Amino acid sequence: MKLMLKLLSLLVTSAVLLPGVKAQSYPEKSVRLIVPWPAGGAADAVGRAVAASLTSDLGKTVYVENIAGAGGNIGTQQFIRSAPDGYTLLLATSSTNSANPYLYKKTGFDPVKDFTPVASLGVIPSVLVVPAASPFKTPRDVISAAKAAPGKLAYGSGGIGNSAHLAGELFKSVAKVDLTHVPYKGSGPALTDVMGGQLDLMFDTGAFPYVKGGKIRALAVAAEKRNPLIPDVPTFEELGIKGMIMNAWYGVAAPAGTPAPVVTKLNAAVNEALKSGVLAKRLVDIGAEVRAGSPEDFSKFWRAELARYDGLVKLTGATLD
Repeated sequence: MKLMLKLLSLLVTSAVLLPGVKAQSYPEKSVRLIVPWPAGGAADAVGRAVAASLTSDLGKTVYVENIAGAGGNIGTQQFIRSAPDGYTLLLATSSTNSANPYLYKKTGFDPVKDFTPVASLGVIPSVLVVPAASPFKTPRDVISAAKAAPGKLAYGSGGIGNSAHLAGELFKSVAKVDLTHVPYKGSGPALTDVMGGQLDLMFDTGAFPYVKGGKIRALAVAAEKRNPLIPDVPTFEELGIKGMIMNAWYGVAAPAGTPAPVVTKLNAAVNEALKSGVLAKRLVDIGAEVRAGSPEDFSKFWRAELARYDGLVKLTGATLD
């Protein structure tokens, strides 16, 4: 009887210690990073930089799997069905993880309960841009023209509910103007029409290279502070236009229930990669403000963004079902 009790005690002790042992040896095999967007876009570029950096830091291959569709919902649905063991991660984005829960009646996932926040990567602010030959030199010029001819000025976006759409509607609200929204099948074509003069303006997170190349003119940054890539461009706040904060964010998430020691190890690896190397350079090159921090920091930020996007989507009245 004593022998049986001793064996039972050993089994219970082993069961308790097993998660810790696994976490200490993690990773023992390759890790999949799901990017719920097509290859070739900004999210894909960030995801591949994350994968390369984690491969170096963790000593095991981290590879990207693009699972696109339904604004990121399809890839995210597959992600939440994965085992919570640290071997499947998600490139979380503001579109999928902040806006979609309010844009779609059914996303196929709970925006909080189905995820374990691992680490924030960075935030990219929207920039108000106009054609290089535009007569508008400041946001005040845009506001004056819009008030003189309501609905005449047109702004583009990558589609209903896209961050550029939400930014445009936010601007209409804070500036109390009427602009016409022209949705495109992606931000790229819309930005092309801004450069060609077919659109009057746009709020975009991917405009930095074109601003630096002189193909479009930036009037203001929708952030709390100026962006190092375009330091001469003021923020809306500096210009006295309050409440104009709009951005896109990226982060790394694991499925709900992932062991805390695994999350801690992944968080440390991401934060180390954000200090230097491929990931840090990639984020800075696309205009991102790098934001390292703990899983708790990311969780707090994530929840705050969900609340903020709830208000933004209500402001636009946008739905995608």
